Order: sequence, then structure tokens, then C-alpha cells
Amino acid sequence: MTIDWLGHAGFMIKGDDRVIYIDPYLPAYDVPSEDMGDILLITQEHDEHCHPESIRKVRKGDATTLVPESVSLDFRGDARRVAAGDSLTGELAIKGVGIEVVPAYEGETLPEPQNGGVGYILEIGGLRIYHAGDTAVIPEMRDFSVDVALLPIGGRSPMKEEQAAEAAVILSPKVAIPMHYDPGRQDADPDKFSRMVGSGAPNIDVIILDPF
Repeated sequence: MTIDWLGHAGFMIKGDDRVIYIDPYLPAYDVPSEDMGDILLITQEHDEHCHPESIRKVRKGDATTLVPESVSLDFRGDARRVAAGDSLTGELAIKGVGIEVVPAYEGETLPEPQNGGVGYILEIGGLRIYHAGDTAVIPEMRDFSVDVALLPIGGRSPMKEEQAAEAAVILSPKVAIPMHYDPGRQDADPDKFSRMVGSGAPNIDVIILDPF
């Protein structure tokens, strides 16, 4: 199984003969046929998360796209509106991939969806992968069981390095991967995130990816 960071909050995940995109952001990349997506997961409507040009580039004709109810754009083909709490697992799994839709919001003092967005936990290749979307550290994280956590550390996300490290300690995944920052703009420090995770939970392996 492979996990590639596309920049911003975008990822391409390959496993079990499936290609999954989360918040694809590839405006300057021609996607080869073997990288066309079977499943697309959108966390919210901000352009760097829901980028129409990139979505058109990466989706197969029979792809399934999951979008939060708050997203106003219309999608062709098999597009499904989802909300936090939806569980597409077991017989409801999408093309053999179990997907749980989880909350993403500002925090305990404002338990409302951040930009109407969600996060996702998907099970593929024997691993449970959590994409946090745009969220603060929220109480629901204590109930998540995940192997890999994709956590925002910069940009317009409510979590910065400190909060993302706190989230990693709470989630206790095997692997934590920082996202939602621009290395060129230096709007976040992934090495700082790694050091803080190491201080709070040295058993977590922090992997810093280069954009695709």
C-alpha cells in the first residue's frame, strides 16, 4: 500500500487494487491511467480541498465521490452526500473499502462543523487511515481507532503544530503524517511537529512527506 501527499490536504492512497483520493489537488499534473481514482473523498468546500479541475483529472468514469452535505457543487456520476456519523462499512463498503465519516469542527467551545466539513477514517490494506480534514482537537478523537493519522499543521486549519501533536498523542496511531501546509511558504514547521510528537508519544513514527 502507498500513501502520496499531493500538497495542501490532498492524498492519493493505493491498496487492495483501489486508488483513493482525498481532497485531490493536482492542477499542474497530468494523471496517468493507473492513477485514476476509484473513490474520491472531499472534506469541505474550500478550493484547496474541493478543487473542481483536479477532481475532473483524477476520477474514473465509474468513480464514487463522497462529499459533505454542505458542499454546494454538483458532481456527475455516483456522488453521495455524507455527514459525520455515516458508516459505509461491511455490506455498505464502497468498492470493498470501509469508510467512516467523522466530525471536523473548531473545538469543544464551538461544537459546530468547521466550514461544514468532515473527516474520514478508511480501512484499506489492513490499515485504518484517518484524514482529519479541517478540525481542532475534538473529544471524538478519543474514540477513534486508527493506524495512520493525517493531521493538519498549518494554513487556514484550526490546528497548528502544537495542537496537531496533541491530537497525535490522543489518537496514538502507529504513524502520523503532517499535512495542510505549504513547504514553499514555510507556513508551518513539520520538524517542530515531529519533535513535539516525539516528546509526548515516542512510539509514534512521524513521516514527513514531500509533495507529489
